[in-house]
Amino acid sequence: MAKKTLKLFASPSDCETAFYDAFERADLNLMMTVWADEPGIVCIHPQGPRLAGLTAIRTSFTEIFSQGPNAKWKVGELRKHQGQTLSIHSVYESFTLPDRNEIIPPVLATNVYLLTPHGWRMILHHASLSPEGTTVEEQGVMRILH
Repeated sequence: MAKKTLKLFASPSDCETAFYDAFERADLNLMMTVWADEPGIVCIHPQGPRLAGLTAIRTSFTEIFSQGPNAKWKVGELRKHQGQTLSIHSVYESFTLPDRNEIIPPVLATNVYLLTPHGWRMILHHASLSPEGTTVEEQGVMRILH
């Protein structure tokens, strides 16, 4: 059996690009390469439960990718904070389904990356629906959460 080599992501942006490329191509191997091999990794899909650990995350992406590639992704409005070993990205995820004529509101996502001995890896992906498709700043409205 050939030894599996890990892809080295030199920056959080490289890792993020691979994450969305894996989504668009429905490439489970690439998707799992993006994730850190850490016990505390978490993925939350829009309106989904918290998935903790590689096994749960792999299972969810296996199900998502079971229909094959079916969406085109556009990621925009990146806001980020980066330290030496941790990077936090807040983005809009917009996607289209080629065989459907419907407008899909953008998804707001937070992606967190950790610098590991094998390069940058994702440790958190948390996505939630954005019904109005805008941020609070764009709406000119201040919401109090707590």
